[in-house]
Amino acid sequence: MKKQTQSKILALLVAFLAGSLTLIAALFMVMPRQVTQPSSVGGPFTLTDQNGKSVTDASFKGEPFLVFFGFTHCPDVCPTTLYEMSEVLNRLGPDANKTAALFVTVDPERDTPEKMKQYISSFHPRIFGLTGTDAQIEAIKREYRVFAKKVPTKDGDYTMDHTAVVYLMDKDGRFIAPFNLSRSADEAAADLRKRL
Repeated sequence: MKKQTQSKILALLVAFLAGSLTLIAALFMVMPRQVTQPSSVGGPFTLTDQNGKSVTDASFKGEPFLVFFGFTHCPDVCPTTLYEMSEVLNRLGPDANKTAALFVTVDPERDTPEKMKQYISSFHPRIFGLTGTDAQIEAIKREYRVFAKKVPTKDGDYTMDHTAVVYLMDKDGRFIAPFNLSRSADEAAADLRKRL
């Protein structure tokens, strides 16, 4: 009797497992296939560099590049980030010429090409200061999913609240990942060098 009960339990268990596997297989067959799509961060842009020259996303094709949004009146985050980016580019040595870092203003009202040129002169020469019309800046902010807004100050002036992510883009201008500057400059440079 005991053997018969064990056999029935075993048969039920085998039938249950077979049914479960069949159900799972059927679900995989009818479920829609998930297609991996390119990231929706980044895209075409037309801006003006610190020398007054028009540049587009195509100007940087063929080399991986970093993108950081900020403004020249930024008291701390922007100069700190640009300094850290400069340190990474310094660690690359001559290989820095195979990449670029874009500093895109979120404050085109004040950040003219002349102002950008003066501001970025303190940093690595492979950092490009980009500005443009309000419409051009709004367009690139949409492409990179960047938040930025004016915040009035007590003295009647304003500052900018903005996204402070450094974007790592591949040689085709596609987003790879946020670029981590909280590690050492040597580690960050080694990571960027792998993309060259």
